[in-house]
Amino acid sequence: MNAYRDAAIEKIDKDYAHGITGAKEGAMKKAVRDTLAEFCRQDEEFAQAVVQGGSFHECMKAVANGVGSSISDMEAYRKAVQFYFPGAEIRMEMTIDLEGAVRKDGYEPKHAAPGRPEGIVLDFTKFL
Repeated sequence: MNAYRDAAIEKIDKDYAHGITGAKEGAMKKAVRDTLAEFCRQDEEFAQAVVQGGSFHECMKAVANGVGSSISDMEAYRKAVQFYFPGAEIRMEMTIDLEGAVRKDGYEPKHAAPGRPEGIVLDFTKFL
């Protein structure tokens, strides 16, 4: 059991349930909440920062601050993480599975050679 993890997720969910005002905040709140909860599950120190930090409502205001007509998911998550843990960065990796749509149900691809991922890997931090 991770006390900080559970408390952090509960804190985020409590604010989320009480409503977030603002169109921009409202448009982003579910994705940001889900991502912050996952980060809390991954890292106890981050979860502790959430427990000891500001509210999710304040976090969403910080995420929406300065946003024009759009913001990438990655940038929204970065701003949310930095609200609770200044100076922290996020990393994101996506893999393209070129055969995914034509596979039969239940088929699992063979693992690629050591050091070489299955599919194409994009590191989105290179685009920031």
